[in-house]
Amino acid sequence: MQTSIRNQLSGKVLEIMEDKVLTEVVMETAAGKIAAVITTRSAREMNLQVGDKVAAIIKATNVSIGK
Repeated sequence: MQTSIRNQLSGKVLEIMEDKVLTEVVMETAAGKIAAVITTRSAREMNLQVGDKVAAIIKATNVSIGK
């Protein structure tokens, strides 16, 4: 897959928490664990499984930090 998004991290799916509409996918990368929330429909269409090799493709217009 080729994309114009430059912020990408390769990793492996550690956990999948599926709900009716949204699914949280936790993956392990070289930078640590990352969680992404995607539609359950997309997760099913990709047939995501624990242990799959995936890429986190990050496109953010704003990153906030609070303490």
